Amino acid sequence: MAKGVKVVQGLLIFGNVVIMLCGLALTAECIYHVSDQHGLWPLLSAAHNDDIFAAAWIGLFTGFSFFILAIVGIVGVMKSFRGLLLAYLILMIIVFIFEVASCITAATHRDFFVPNFFLKQMLTLYENRNWQNDEQFQNYVGLTTAWKRIMPENECCGINGPQDWINFNSAFRESHLDADFPWPRQCCTTNSVAQIENVDACKLGVNGFVYTQGCFESIVGPLNRHTWGVAWFGFAILCWTFFVLVGTMYYYAILDI
Repeated sequence: MAKGVKVVQGLLIFGNVVIMLCGLALTAECIYHVSDQHGLWPLLSAAHNDDIFAAAWIGLFTGFSFFILAIVGIVGVMKSFRGLLLAYLILMIIVFIFEVASCITAATHRDFFVPNFFLKQMLTLYENRNWQNDEQFQNYVGLTTAWKRIMPENECCGINGPQDWINFNSAFRESHLDADFPWPRQCCTTNSVAQIENVDACKLGVNGFVYTQGCFESIVGPLNRHTWGVAWFGFAILCWTFFVLVGTMYYYAILDI
């Protein structure tokens, strides 16, 4: 009986060590996500669909909680202290539920990452100065600034290509004549000192002087990677944690025998 208890203790300690390390990894991943290294948050915020960042904030909390509670679980198992184990089980179940919410939120909201979703926001808000309140002003500033950085940085134009600015009505076209510039200047190729190589050729859409590739992949690629990381790595931790919790419940029960 004593040998069996030692085996259970060893397995639970190992299981909690894995949870502790996974919690640190999840925390680091979520910190990277919420820091928005690619500057894509304004695109989602303008559409009021930034819940994947909320999922990452929840994941940051749960990751750190998993790390702390795993240490509590290890101490509780080593000391065979039922009160500490009970507190561990209750708190771990609460954190488990929060992580489930984080995974579901991240996994479901990635379905919104389709070209038309970003195209509509770009055409509606890019350089749209007809704001009615502070929120609309912030959306205009954030989205316009983001697009002015994304296009030259990724050498792309629009969502599907520069034709987006011609084929659809947009706030940009309302304030810019086609003879002036049919698309933003950020769609023009630049030289080594960030100056437009040939303004007239860019206006005419001459190949080599205007970016012909759309920005959709440059936007959705990082978002998908972050979302899948938050959702599926979190789900993997939940699967492992479930079995550790079941084992802890069993250990908690046999301590009273």
